[in-house]
Amino acid sequence: MAERKTNETKASVTEFINSIADETRRADCRAITRLMAKATGLKARMWGPSIIGFGKHHYQFANGKPGEICKVGFSPRARAFSFYLPKFPQHAALIKQLGKHKYSGGCLHITRLADVDTGVLQTMVELAFRTEGADAC
Repeated sequence: MAERKTNETKASVTEFINSIADETRRADCRAITRLMAKATGLKARMWGPSIIGFGKHHYQFANGKPGEICKVGFSPRARAFSFYLPKFPQHAALIKQLGKHKYSGGCLHITRLADVDTGVLQTMVELAFRTEGADAC
């Protein structure tokens, strides 16, 4: 089996954000990182080369080997921010209040932070983080 690329690293979250060419996207990344840190009570960590994550979720592969991934996180992809949030009971109600977004591949995608209600997003992160036993997308 190939080595997983999405492992927690010692890379600097600040350096990663500072490497983003577009100033608006950098500002959104900083704001999202602060929002998620407040929602989780944890410091941001890099997972792989491009995911900013919070906490750890341990799971088991079908072959019995253990794995781990951030419990919640996001990545500033080329077209949109991808949020990795496990589903939680209030998810359906809150997503209707969030604002402009898309779902693809089981992940939440937001083009710009200004397109959504950040209070709703923070609540979603808090609830997703506190949901036990849920798998992140």
